[in-house]
Amino acid sequence: MIPLDILFIHPNASQKVYQGLSKDFSAIEPPIWAGMLAGHCLNKGFGVEILDCEAWHLADDEASQHVVKLNPRVTCLVVYGQQPSASSQNMEGAVSLAEKIKQACPETKILFVGGHVAALPQEVLERHPFIDMVCQNEGVYTISNLLKTNLVEGLDRVSGLGFRREGQVVLNAPSPIVPKENLSRELPGIAWDKLPMERYRTSLWHSYSNSCERQPFAALYTSLGCPMRCSFCMINIINRQENEYADGSAVFRYWDPNFMIQDFERFAKMGIKNIKIADELFVLNANHFMKLSELIIARGYDFNIWCYSRIDTVKEHYLETLRKAGVRWLALGIESGNTKVRKDVTKGRFEDVDIRDVVKKIRDHGINVIANYIFGLPEDTLETMQMTLDLALEMNTEEANFYSAMAYPGSPLHGEAKKRGWKLPDRYVGFSQHSYDTQPLPTRYLTAEQVLAFRDKAWMKYHTAPKFLGLLKDRFGQTAVDETLRSTTIQLNRKILQPRVATT
Repeated sequence: MIPLDILFIHPNASQKVYQGLSKDFSAIEPPIWAGMLAGHCLNKGFGVEILDCEAWHLADDEASQHVVKLNPRVTCLVVYGQQPSASSQNMEGAVSLAEKIKQACPETKILFVGGHVAALPQEVLERHPFIDMVCQNEGVYTISNLLKTNLVEGLDRVSGLGFRREGQVVLNAPSPIVPKENLSRELPGIAWDKLPMERYRTSLWHSYSNSCERQPFAALYTSLGCPMRCSFCMINIINRQENEYADGSAVFRYWDPNFMIQDFERFAKMGIKNIKIADELFVLNANHFMKLSELIIARGYDFNIWCYSRIDTVKEHYLETLRKAGVRWLALGIESGNTKVRKDVTKGRFEDVDIRDVVKKIRDHGINVIANYIFGLPEDTLETMQMTLDLALEMNTEEANFYSAMAYPGSPLHGEAKKRGWKLPDRYVGFSQHSYDTQPLPTRYLTAEQVLAFRDKAWMKYHTAPKFLGLLKDRFGQTAVDETLRSTTIQLNRKILQPRVATT
């Protein structure tokens, strides 16, 4: 039997991250980065497997026994999630599993890669002695160069690697990220045949435009990174080469559309209609997204695509093409209903754009809108948060996400929180929006408890509003209404909102 060089693992912490929502309502997405890193290593001639613990609902003991059977030289836990910021919350499951693996299979080298470890490589190695190594950015070159060694000698020559030498943490010089012109060669696609594609399901709302059928489902990147520098975002931390926070690494790279169309051809052959284009900003560079849309249209595919856009990059003349290509949902980061609050964190983003007009034009072209709002940004007050909720209720989009502001490691907001002494989560799962231990930020005027209580009440008010439920029934039918109302019966327990018992 040929020794396995590397096993990529997507950990499972869904119950802790989503509480009761994990059973029926949260999505189960293909681990995109695990698939891409596997594709890179396969292309270099290494032996590779992927273990998706979330898709298989594996407990730590079960997963560690899989590692024992495969006996890989390197066990790489790929700590990402359904959105870039999920890396920190998914560390909860990753470190728990890694400890079990080290006990069951001590000879394998445990490597971590992901946004959280890219932001805090030294801290991760210092906190968790069972983690042998970390990647300091996206890890592509670091991982394949590591596999060329015997895992003992020459580690100091592997750019981007963090490891221990005689009990001390060593962080090597940065590794370059894959340049745009080399993406199709160095990251030649997701290793789809290594993933249990039949087990993935999309988000509830995404299925509404596909007769409420949530499976089968696929997700992929057609571009990496983001040119923006929003203070609450950490997506660009994996591009880091010397900066501490993500705003200094705003790099945008995309694959040639003629290369990417191969994935969509695969999806069509597999009968997959539900597709998430996970790019932070798909509707950004017209030479990219319009060309790919035209290639999809030319093939006559019938997809149910969900993708992301900025308010100010959605131009009306793009919308007909996007709709014909199968884009049924555009996710828009509106963030706040108050200009001052929004401008404080988005570097002047779309200040001169009429949000209501843009949303109307999108919907007039038959594309649904999922609007994303954040409560608890630094300049928020109860009044400005109410303005945000009022805007959401007024626009009444087909779905809305309500977030509490978090200081995700790797974001500029994390640096500000540490400087100001704001309380940060004491557990990884505290970075989850839905967990019991969630710990959002305070604002300059409000406590974290006030922010979270407002967010939870706002979510319930929106999703039980007669106007919203009427829209769902008109657009998607009674099943969408019933499933939405069923989701509102799931109680999210919050530690910081529990009544405190007085002590003497």
